[in-house]
Amino acid sequence: MTSIDISPGKSGYRFYNWSKTYSAAPELYFEPRSDKELRNILSGAKENKKTVKIVGGGLSPSDIACTNDFMISLKYLNRVLDVDAKRCTVTVEAGVTINELNENILPSHGLSLINLGSVSGQTVGGIIGTGTHGSGEKFGSFATHVLELVLMKADGTILRCSQQENAEILSAACCHLGILGIILSVKLQCEAAFMLHEKKASSKLETVLIDLNEHVSSAQHFQFVWFPHTDNVVTIARNRTRRTVLVKNNWLKDIFIGHHLLEFCLWIATFFPSIVPLITSVFFKFCYKGSSECINRSDKIFNIDCLFKQYVTEWAIPRKHTAIVLREMKNWIENNPDCKIHFPVEVRFVQKDNIMMAPSCEQDVTYIGIISYRPYGKLVPHDKWFTFFEDLALKYGGRPHWAKDHKVNSQTFQQIYPNFNKFMKLRSELDPDNLFLNEYWKRILK
Repeated sequence: MTSIDISPGKSGYRFYNWSKTYSAAPELYFEPRSDKELRNILSGAKENKKTVKIVGGGLSPSDIACTNDFMISLKYLNRVLDVDAKRCTVTVEAGVTINELNENILPSHGLSLINLGSVSGQTVGGIIGTGTHGSGEKFGSFATHVLELVLMKADGTILRCSQQENAEILSAACCHLGILGIILSVKLQCEAAFMLHEKKASSKLETVLIDLNEHVSSAQHFQFVWFPHTDNVVTIARNRTRRTVLVKNNWLKDIFIGHHLLEFCLWIATFFPSIVPLITSVFFKFCYKGSSECINRSDKIFNIDCLFKQYVTEWAIPRKHTAIVLREMKNWIENNPDCKIHFPVEVRFVQKDNIMMAPSCEQDVTYIGIISYRPYGKLVPHDKWFTFFEDLALKYGGRPHWAKDHKVNSQTFQQIYPNFNKFMKLRSELDPDNLFLNEYWKRILK
């Protein structure tokens, strides 16, 4: 029996990620309210020979957050530590969510986050942990806006990391993958609050690919979505604007693309898979064809409705291979009529950085994400499509998004990440007893 008091831990807790594609039953679940409580949990875990997993918003559509040992939520370590409106910075504890920043903290100080991904339910500590990103050829992943962070090591000691102090650890911790320690607080570079003008236009895949560089450079934040089984795409261009008049998007989208109608149609398609291409074509025709525009607060434009539960995998492809990868994906679908692919395929662009384990480390990348919806929780066969895509991405030097499903092991990671061994050596120094290695990491590293 341990001599460390770990009584605040709860048994019988069941963890589910947002999409309910993965779950875990940790032996003990903790919601500490202080650094002291965190140290106590780490000491108890070490004495009981248990591993520890920090969990944030649970949005990752993979098992990276799962554990059967000790699970810790930082939901109560969510204080705002400092806001400097003049320098456009905010310092918060790691348990603050991006939604809280967007809704309750930054607007009152006239600030906005510089770039965002599609959702904002993640905690600050979690969003930097897996290389979360938005889109824009001159914008890096979210963690490129981290100025400083505070890390608790496995032994409970504290490290302050910035470009001036522990710079190498900062480079690692900005995509920490949950295995370096516990992020306690983060200082973020923001900018003055801004509006975004979003323009959407329908086009054809080959038209976009032929002039891809021009499209990507045409807006501060450019991305597009492709509708498999068709040549149709929707381009999305977003730029900062001083205009504040709200221009509504195409009203048809509000009527037809609702959660319930699409989910019902795809549920019917589980009995008649051959109608998936028809569903795709109909939804594009009535909800996306043509053009629309909207002006709104930046986070309202960056974020989208993910609709309902889904399997997801996403890979960062070296920018120069974007067109050939998408063309091979299209050819594969045409040559495999037994596979009915859900829409959309999301294509985003991220500038290179020097974050040790970020998929965009040292290379400009195109993130290509594919999904398989789960209407009413029902499993839709998708392994053949996902496996093909993963093999294709690896063929062209791709790296998987850490928060999404993948089957990559340490041997392959050593080949595609020049800093993999360096990162793992640093991990061993920070956590010599492997306290933070959960089942996900044991599988990868075996």
